[in-house]
Amino acid sequence: MGIKHAFFTRQGGMSSGIYQSLNCGTGSKDNKETVLNNRAKAMAALSLPSEALITCHQTHSSEAITITNENRNQNVYVGDGLITKIPKVALGILTADCSPVLFSDRKNNIIGAAHAGWKGAIGGILESTVSGMTQQGAQIDQISCAIGPTIGPLSYEVGPEFPKAFLDSDPGNVKYFRPSKQKHHFMFDLPSFIGSRLSKIGIEKIFQLERDTYQDTKNFYSYRRSCHKHEEDYGRLLSTIVIL
Repeated sequence: MGIKHAFFTRQGGMSSGIYQSLNCGTGSKDNKETVLNNRAKAMAALSLPSEALITCHQTHSSEAITITNENRNQNVYVGDGLITKIPKVALGILTADCSPVLFSDRKNNIIGAAHAGWKGAIGGILESTVSGMTQQGAQIDQISCAIGPTIGPLSYEVGPEFPKAFLDSDPGNVKYFRPSKQKHHFMFDLPSFIGSRLSKIGIEKIFQLERDTYQDTKNFYSYRRSCHKHEEDYGRLLSTIVIL
């Protein structure tokens, strides 16, 4: 039994226009049938049927859901983390600047996936996902994780009020902010902040993909870039992990 994961780019799908081309977000305004076909193509790349993929309605929360044989066919899951030990259930996270974080305990065959924007990261989604994994039998010292395509520290400008929640939580978080060119604004390093939260949990094997969604128009969707271009919507990237 093995574990496979993938951070899909926006390439290789069927969507057009601003969604070009592997848009996997059912919450977007893209044609629903096209999105479902894109999701099926992603699963086919992993030699899995389309129904293997489970995603949730993401709300920037700290809610992590464990997928079991009892709830695996549920229509809608609301939360920002997924956990399972069931083979051939592909846990999927949808992003467009927020960070997809994939977890695996290969010794105990337990996996997890989290959608970590700034709200979820500071709010506890990483901790909730790891806690859900340990409740299923995972061991902290056996968990490794990968942080996928995320808006990078050179692209994530925030306003003067933004750092307060982070500094109130831990004054040491000041290191994830640096002054921007705009007065009283800052550049925020979300991937490094996420890495620090994972380290505090006790996870030692942390891999950063270091791909900036905002900068790489060819390969990634970006909510912020779409807003700056005054586009009406944006595509969603799929990141997934599965026990084979």
